[in-house]
Amino acid sequence: MKLSPKVLKILLIVVVLGFGIGFYLQDVKHEESTSHAWKANRYNLERFNKIMEYNNKMNSTNWRVLKDSIDQQLDTLMILRFRKEVDSLEDAEPQAYEEHQEQHASFGLQ
Repeated sequence: MKLSPKVLKILLIVVVLGFGIGFYLQDVKHEESTSHAWKANRYNLERFNKIMEYNNKMNSTNWRVLKDSIDQQLDTLMILRFRKEVDSLEDAEPQAYEEHQEQHASFGLQ
């Protein structure tokens, strides 16, 4: 099938317009999502700026206090993680026991 130059030009214009419109719509959505992200992260940005200010004022005394605080937070996180694991095991044990009982019951019937 032969395409005339007129059809090729129209096809080229449609493709270029399609890409142009696609880029424009992508840019609009990106701008919208960026503005939402900045609004959502407003608190985190303020907190980050406070951390940076504190970091600039850091000396050996401050570091010792900060290190103790970090250690306490890590200990708390480890305890919470351990409790979560224990709770999940307690939830899983009754289910495993029921499955075990079902297997024994099915063997007993045969």
